[in-house]
Amino acid sequence: MSELFGTLSDRTPVHRWTLERAGVRVRVLSYGGIVQSVEVPDREGATGDVVLGFPDLAGYLAHPGPFLGALVGRYANRIGGARFTLDGRTYELAAIDGPNSLHGGPRGFDKRVWNVEPVEHGLRLTRVSRDGEEGFPGRLEVSATYTLDESGALHLAYEAVTDAPTVVNLTNHSYFNLSGGGHAGGHELRLAASRYTPVDEVLIPRGEPADVTGTRFDFRTPRKTGSGYDHNFVLDKGVTDRPEHVAELYDPASGRVLTVATTEPGLQLYTGDHLGEPFVPNEGVALETQHFPDSPNRPDFPSTVLRPGEVYRSETVYGFSVR
Repeated sequence: MSELFGTLSDRTPVHRWTLERAGVRVRVLSYGGIVQSVEVPDREGATGDVVLGFPDLAGYLAHPGPFLGALVGRYANRIGGARFTLDGRTYELAAIDGPNSLHGGPRGFDKRVWNVEPVEHGLRLTRVSRDGEEGFPGRLEVSATYTLDESGALHLAYEAVTDAPTVVNLTNHSYFNLSGGGHAGGHELRLAASRYTPVDEVLIPRGEPADVTGTRFDFRTPRKTGSGYDHNFVLDKGVTDRPEHVAELYDPASGRVLTVATTEPGLQLYTGDHLGEPFVPNEGVALETQHFPDSPNRPDFPSTVLRPGEVYRSETVYGFSVR
């Protein structure tokens, strides 16, 4: 089901699509591929929205900074110094996060209107990112398929092809609050990650991945998310062909449980310390499945390079239950 959600200043219409299956209702916008809402029941059967979002298009346009629910790219997370070198050529990007590029630049994928078509139990979003868009090389054809399975789990599957060497790293930037409102710092998180990437003062990875043992980064057994995290965790499984379970977020108050499975090698935990108005700090927790920050400048990290003739593929599954 689709409906008109609003109109941009250039009169481009933005539509909202509603998916519903197995007691889960998800609303998706053609603007930015945004997951506007995810409604699931708590342990008492009461339904609530467990992701942060705005009720209208004006909210998203006025508050783009948090990337609420958006499909971010062409490169999710940070690229240090807003530049990278590929095949001997250096590409300059826009610096929008101190000295760094962040989430694809000032007009990344999150600020574009996507073509949307229904598929079985979901939607397929497509667009073409032209050569040079936001400084990235290559004409990139991108698709993102959002589906609900028979259990109500939300599958996000991305594919991309290019006509010239480029870098690609896509993710969804939903902030989860399993209580349906208030502070999310009391949520309990478990991660299958024995290492994380320490960062410098501008949040670019420095040195080698570090062991989490004995540190506040050890989520191998559940601990509260609290605040003060904007870090990439190195998932023990590495890159996989099929999504594997890597995380569980639990809200003791509502009983809601979010599980995360992915093909990606990393997960960025951001506790929403700087969401900005109208939200309060730590109102939502972002669990961004992706390759590592600054990978184009770190040949020791899993590669994000995509070349002609190759297909970029990534899939993440968000499952919902109660206990």
